[in-house]
Parts: sequence; C-alpha cells; structure tokens
Amino acid sequence: MPGHRIFTTPFASVYPAYVAKAERKGRTREEVDRVICWLTGYDQAGLLRQIEQRTDFEAFFAGAPAMHPNSALITGVVCGVRVEQVEDPLMKRIRQLDKLVDELAKGKAMEKILRS
Repeated sequence: MPGHRIFTTPFASVYPAYVAKAERKGRTREEVDRVICWLTGYDQAGLLRQIEQRTDFEAFFAGAPAMHPNSALITGVVCGVRVEQVEDPLMKRIRQLDKLVDELAKGKAMEKILRS
C-alpha cells in the first residue's frame, strides 16, 4: 500500500507555511527553526541543507540525527487527529511537528513547547 502523499512532499515546500503561520502570530523564523531542530536533532546548518536539497518528509525524518526523547510528550489534536493515536511512525512525526508549530503560533511559551 502506498504511503500518504505528504511523505513524498519536499519539506522545503511546507517549511514556508510553518514560518508564515508563526509570523502571522508574532513569532519568528528562528523560533520555528528552534522547534524543528529540537524535535529532529538537526543543527541550523543541517536544517538549511535539508531545505536547500528539497528533501521529502520521508527522507527528512529518516535522516534526522536524533528525535528528541521528549517527543513522546507531544499530545493533542492536529487537523482533527489526536497526535498520540497516530499509528504510522512517519505520519506521527509529521503530526508532532505540526503540533509544535501550532503551539508556537498560539503563543505558548517556548519552554512548554520544548517540553522542558
């Protein structure tokens, strides 16, 4: 069975939407990058390299240096789907990232977003 269409979508094509969503609510690109790097383990240079190479979501998460151990604490609803109940591991990671960006855009404190 083929995977979801988002799996083969370049991360670089969704990244501007993450940034725009955050910036509309007064947050910054740097904060979006910080959240992405926290979740995936990429450093800033690694994140930019993934964007420049137009890596798809599947390869983006497969190449992530280390998913943060506290990523399991990311719960809640994104697009009507409960993040912690998503069974496909890749889709779960994508939903976790969506949830972090949502929390950022809603004005949640960075310490709470990063589960520290």
